[in-house]
Parts: sequence; structure tokens; C-alpha cells
Amino acid sequence: MENKAHALAAGTFVLLVTALLVALAWWLMRDQQVFRVYEISTREGLNGLQVQAPVRYRGISVGKVTYIGFDPQVKGNALLRIAVEEDAPITRSTYATLGFQGITGLGFVQLDDNGKSSQPIAPVQDGGYPRIPLRPNLLSSLSDQGASMLREVEETTKRVNLLFAPENQQALIDTVTRLGQAADAINRLATRVDSTLTQRVDPALAALPGLADATRKTLQSLQATSNDFGQIARRANEQGGVMDQLATGGRALTQAAATLNGGTLPRVSRAGEEVSRTARQVTRSVRAIGDNPQSLIFGSGAVQPGPGEAGFVAPPAAK
Repeated sequence: MENKAHALAAGTFVLLVTALLVALAWWLMRDQQVFRVYEISTREGLNGLQVQAPVRYRGISVGKVTYIGFDPQVKGNALLRIAVEEDAPITRSTYATLGFQGITGLGFVQLDDNGKSSQPIAPVQDGGYPRIPLRPNLLSSLSDQGASMLREVEETTKRVNLLFAPENQQALIDTVTRLGQAADAINRLATRVDSTLTQRVDPALAALPGLADATRKTLQSLQATSNDFGQIARRANEQGGVMDQLATGGRALTQAAATLNGGTLPRVSRAGEEVSRTARQVTRSVRAIGDNPQSLIFGSGAVQPGPGEAGFVAPPAAK
């Protein structure tokens, strides 16, 4: 009986310890945070991505991948479900890309936001999960553009081969030869220019200090002359100076001209008129004496009418 009691107690103790360990493990491994589930639908390959792969928001771990499968709504697309912490700033402008960890090649989901919207993603009405768009990463972009890049490389190779064709090689050689000749001509021209600068420009530059000294002295002389002219002008403008005397003489001359115009000139004009009348009278007297000289002795008397005048009597004809 004692052996059975000891065995029962030992078994009970083992079961109790096992239950405590299971409870402790569950308590330690339970996730106390609240997560929101989002879906990502894509046609890209998901190589290296597994369930429980981390989800990062700008490098910060905010969740994990909970499901990888096919999208029942879009044929041919892969479907990801990710659980993201409730306090992660997921908005309508948030997008996802696929990243790879170092040399292991294990994939993870990288979330980012372009900042165009601050509104949270609206819940789906039919009970589904809201979706986040997936953008191609750098490797996907390079693989998509690989074909076009290969075509461009092939086209470039064809053009290079055409450029170095036998019929173009001689033209290239001639071009290189002409470039060498042009370089030689430029070197000779540079030598001539250097010689000209050395022989002509350098002496001129050496003479510039003396020319500058002479110019400075000339400017000093001009400044002194200007100062002298300024002193002369100030003296001329002083009271009793040359300008004052000229002004006084001008006023006297103006008064004399006014006196001449007001008194002397009218008198001279009247005297001239009297002289003119006297001259006309003398002219008439001289003409009268010329026509009738006997008037000096007998006086003017009556003048006999001439031919064609009233009272003219022709003299008798001589016998």
C-alpha cells in the first residue's frame, strides 16, 4: 500500500509540474498586443518569403506574415495576410514592398507611406480584410527592365561594330591625323602668342607704372589749376570785383542808350527831315533858273505857253 501511495504521489507531482510548465510557457509565449489583419495581392514571385516572416514599417518590426496562398478574387495573383500592430500608422497612402535580409535571402514585408493621406484604411463591408497595394522593389524593376536593357545593349553593340567596319577605319585614321595636325597648329599659334606677349605686352606693362605716375601728376596739376580758377571766380564775384564793375558799367551803358533813344535820335531825325526839304527846294530853284535864266534879271514873270499849250502862237516865218 505504501508503494502504491508513493507512486501515486510521484505521478501527481509530475503531472502538476508538467501543467505548471505548460502554463508558464503559454503565458510567456502568448501575444498580448492587438493586431489588425491586412491583405496584399500581387503577381510578383514570393521567393524567400515564409509564414511568420517579419513585417516592418520603415525598418521597425510591427507584425508578421500569417498566410501565403492564392487570391480567390484575382486569378493568378498571390495573396498575403499580415498581422500588424494596432498602433502602427497605417493609412490610405501606405504601400508595401518585398525585401530580403542580408546574405540569407529570407524575405520580409516592408511597409512605407508617401504622406499623401492621413486617413486610416476603411474596413471592408463584406467581412474581408482591407488591402494594401504592393509596389515592385528594386530587383523586380531591374528584372522587368532587363529585356529592354539587353535590347539597347545589343543595338549599341551593332552600332559600335558598324563604326569600326573596314570602310570606316580609314576615315577614323584620317580624322585622328587631322586632329593631330590641328593640335600642332594650335601649339604653334600658342607659341607665337606667348612670344608676342613677351616681346610687346610685357614692355608695355613695364611702362604702365611710369605712365600711371605721370597721369597722377597731371591730375594733381589739373586739381591745382581748378583750385586757382575757383579762387579767381570767387574774387570776381565779390562786391567791388570785376563782375560787380562790369554790372555797373552795363547799367550805365543801358542808361546812356535810353537817353540817346529818347532825346538825341528824335532830334537828329527831325534835322534830317528839314535838310531833306531844303535840298528839294534848292533843287526846284536850280531847275527853274536852268529853264529861265533871265529870271535872275527880270524876275520870273509870266511864262509863254509852249507848243501844244493853250494860247500858243507860232512865230512868223522868216522872209
